[in-house]
Amino acid sequence: MAAFIASRLSQVRRSLLGSLTNGRVSGLLGSASETTGNHLFAQQQQRTFIQMRTKLNVVDNSGAKQVMCIQALKGKKGARLGDIIVASVKEARPGGKVKKGDVVRAVVVRAAMQRGRCDGSEVKFDDNACVILNKQGEPVGTRVFGPVPHELRQKKHLKILTMAEHLA
Repeated sequence: MAAFIASRLSQVRRSLLGSLTNGRVSGLLGSASETTGNHLFAQQQQRTFIQMRTKLNVVDNSGAKQVMCIQALKGKKGARLGDIIVASVKEARPGGKVKKGDVVRAVVVRAAMQRGRCDGSEVKFDDNACVILNKQGEPVGTRVFGPVPHELRQKKHLKILTMAEHLA
């Protein structure tokens, strides 16, 4: 969300600076905008697919904190919302069902890359997050934290939708 707002601010600033015609004023504002523009550009992230070596937060109570994507099971470019990935557990809580180093399957429930909806709106999140699945395709955890998009209904992940706190 912060990157989205920063990009909108830079677009507004460019349009305002482009409309100024006084050389002295635009020169002063141009140098100020260059310093802040570089700062805003450094904060922006490149939003891409979930691909190999992408780290994702785990938003269920399975015991894992963070996983790294090994392979996206659908598509050549990578995984998006609702797609299943193969991942390796990088951080885990002690006493959890999943241990560090385990290779698991997970479904992507939040992605930083935007996805268009049927009504013309777009949904995107601040982070990449997933829910860990067992071999039968059911969630390992019993709770899902944070918002989950309703696009998971089309991908047949209804159990995750029922466990979620908030639907986006």
